Amino acid sequence: MDDAAEEDLRAVYAYIAEQSDEITAFNYIRRILEWCRSLETFPMRGASREDIREGLRIAGFERRVSIGFAVTGDTVKIVRILYGGRDLSTADFLTGTEPTP
Repeated sequence: MDDAAEEDLRAVYAYIAEQSDEITAFNYIRRILEWCRSLETFPMRGASREDIREGLRIAGFERRVSIGFAVTGDTVKIVRILYGGRDLSTADFLTGTEPTP
């Protein structure tokens, strides 16, 4: 998982914990991570976005999260985990970029 995706998870947790409670936030993050682990079995889901980055795919999670991941051979790397209606830009999914506010 890219550093940006880890930071995204922390931000999602903080937001949900603030809006609801820590148990709800923890359970939501747990479900996201389980979904990400399931990519080992079936990585070619979601929409291909080769126009942005080689191997990039973007999939929705529970209608509130967009998960960007790169598939290269047998390797899947989570690139970004973006919550709730955020405008996505190409820069959000390029290697070495920082999350945009």
